[in-house]
Amino acid sequence: MAQFNSYDEFFVFYLQQHKNPANRALHATGTSLGILTVILAFALGHPWWAFLWLPIAYGCAWTGHFLLEKNKPATFGYPFWSFISDFRMLWLMMTGQLGKWMAKGI
Repeated sequence: MAQFNSYDEFFVFYLQQHKNPANRALHATGTSLGILTVILAFALGHPWWAFLWLPIAYGCAWTGHFLLEKNKPATFGYPFWSFISDFRMLWLMMTGQLGKWMAKGI
């Protein structure tokens, strides 16, 4: 397992694990559907349904890793940093800033 001195170091590694655009799209889809699931669960008065975000979000993300990238998800070694990095990558994708970050990390 790789060791990192900072979250920034980890994030560069995280991006290297997401070189395939289809994998990034699966991550964006899973993260977005996970957020929507949590919102709808509470909006509809069924808060327990919010836990469905786990198989939805991670199902999409891990499919991308195992089938497209052929690598092991960073979640297994760095669950918290990976979790926040999913949101960070989604934000960078939505704001058009991911390209410059991908150029740094790869």
